[in-house]
Amino acid sequence: MIDWVPVIFVAFKAIVLSICMFFAIKWHYDQGRKADKYAVLRAGGKVAGIFMLVLLGVGLFAYALANMFGLDLRLP
Repeated sequence: MIDWVPVIFVAFKAIVLSICMFFAIKWHYDQGRKADKYAVLRAGGKVAGIFMLVLLGVGLFAYALANMFGLDLRLP
């Protein structure tokens, strides 16, 4: 028999986070209408670039850590 508590909590968390993300994006979009559109695009590009650099850094750190612990990282 399946334990329903984690299923319900994960579903509730996904619903709440989705609703919060919708309103956060809507609020930022409405704020962007008030501001200069080019400034908003420039700021969005900077955030996307920084996110990609951080993602690359975390990936390289995880790879180095896995190699340090001797994990097998070869593809099948």
